[in-house]
Amino acid sequence: MFTQSELNGFSQLMRIEKPIGTLLLLWPTYWALWLAADGMPDWPVLIVFTLGVFLMRSAGCVINDYADRKVDGHVERTSQRPLATGVVTSKQALQLFFILLTIAFLLVLTMNSLTIGLSFVAVALAATYPFMKRYTHLPQVVLGAAFGWSIPMAFAAQSNDLPTICWWLFAANLAWTVAYDTYYAMVDREDDIKIGVKSTAILFGRYDLVAIALLQLITVLCLLKVASLAALTWPFYLAMTLCIGLFIHQYQQAKTRERDKCFQAFIQNNRIGTVLFIGIIAHYLLLA
Repeated sequence: MFTQSELNGFSQLMRIEKPIGTLLLLWPTYWALWLAADGMPDWPVLIVFTLGVFLMRSAGCVINDYADRKVDGHVERTSQRPLATGVVTSKQALQLFFILLTIAFLLVLTMNSLTIGLSFVAVALAATYPFMKRYTHLPQVVLGAAFGWSIPMAFAAQSNDLPTICWWLFAANLAWTVAYDTYYAMVDREDDIKIGVKSTAILFGRYDLVAIALLQLITVLCLLKVASLAALTWPFYLAMTLCIGLFIHQYQQAKTRERDKCFQAFIQNNRIGTVLFIGIIAHYLLLA
C-alpha cells in the first residue's frame, strides 16, 4: 500500500490542487463540442470528454515532471515537486502516467472509430511535449497542438466529421496557447537560461510582449472566421470584445516582466476560455 506522503505526491504530480491547466484544456474542448453539435452535445460524448480532459491533463503533468525530474530542483518555482524531492520515485511516476492513459483510452473506446484513431495523436503529443524544451525553443507550439487536439477529437466524436471550422478553431487555440504559455515561460526564463532549457520566452527575448500580442491577434482573427463559418450571433461577438479587453489587461499586468505579474497574466486566460464559452452557449440559447 502507499503511504500518505506518496498519495499526496501523486496528487501533486497530477496537479489536482491546481486546476488552471485542466480548465485551459476544458474550455476549447467545450467550444468544439457545442459548435460540432450546433448546440448542446450528446450527454455520453460530453461526459467522456469532460473526464478525458481531467485524465489527459493529469497524465501530461506527470510525464512533464518525469521529464524535468533532474532540473526541477534547480528552478525556484518547481524545487518542491514530488520527483525533485524524492517523495515519489521515477518508476511510480511512469506507472501513474500509464494508468491515467489506460483509463482515458478505455473512455475513448466508447466513441466512434475516427475519434479512436485521433486519440493516438493525442497520446503522442502529450508524451513528447515535455521533452521538446531540450531540443527546440518552440515547446509551447507542441503544447498548443496537444491542448488543441481535443478539438478535432470533439468534432469527430460528436459529428463523425472534421469540417473546416474544426481546423480554424484548432488554429485559434494553438495561437492562444502559445501566447499564454509564453507568459508562463516568462516566469521561469532566468532559471531556464541557466539550466539550458528552451522556450518561446527565451526565443522572443525583449520582443516577448509584442510576440504575445501578435499571437493574440491571430487568435482573434481565427475566432472571427469560426464565428463566420458557424453563423454565430451578437453574444459571441460581445464575448470576443470582452476577450480583447482581457488581452489588453494581461499586457498591462505583465509589462514590467515581474515573475508574479507574468504568472497572473497566465492565470487570467481562464477568463478568456470562460467568456468565449458563455458567448457560444448564449448564441445557441437565443436560437432555441
